[in-house]
Amino acid sequence: MKQISSRLLALFYLLGASPLVVAASSTELNVTGLITPNACTPTLSANGVVDHGRVPARSLNQYEYSALPTQSLDLIVSCNQPVLFVLVGVDNRADSSLGPGFYYGLGNNIHVPSERLGTVSLAYRDAMGDGERVLVLASSNKGETWFPETNAFPNNYMGFARLGTLVPEPHREVTASLQINTSINAAAYLTLKQEVPLDGSIVLDLRYL
Repeated sequence: MKQISSRLLALFYLLGASPLVVAASSTELNVTGLITPNACTPTLSANGVVDHGRVPARSLNQYEYSALPTQSLDLIVSCNQPVLFVLVGVDNRADSSLGPGFYYGLGNNIHVPSERLGTVSLAYRDAMGDGERVLVLASSNKGETWFPETNAFPNNYMGFARLGTLVPEPHREVTASLQINTSINAAAYLTLKQEVPLDGSIVLDLRYL
């Protein structure tokens, strides 16, 4: 009986120790990407910078948003041949957005990080594709369905089509005026005893379909 018991104990010991003996001593690295024969380059005028200058705190509405003057940037997307693509607005300040899904964030108060400074909205105006006026389309489900919409809400796919159609089409060049509307949060919800920089940051991500 003693011999049998000692054998069982030895077996349990080996089973418990075996994972340590064969523990992995390597890790995995994956390299991914996409080789494409097509290439498009998006550019914005003024290097993509919208500068509202100095905004006096006393000029802000106490209990309502304060809309700053609308500004526009010229957008050009140039491709080496007709390419089907979309533009997607990616919010680098999404945690500060006062209307997630509709507005981009304007950053937080650097002196009181819990305070959200306001909102930014984008819209495409006067869009042209290969020299002809085009319809701006949006998709909120990654291109499964499309609808006419010039407002570029965060993470929506924005495509361009011939007038009268509701499906994006390939283009060699698309131009548009990108309209930027900025609003500052109600002053009553902000601590404005020191200068506070506005800090909106949005990426226009070009994606091939």
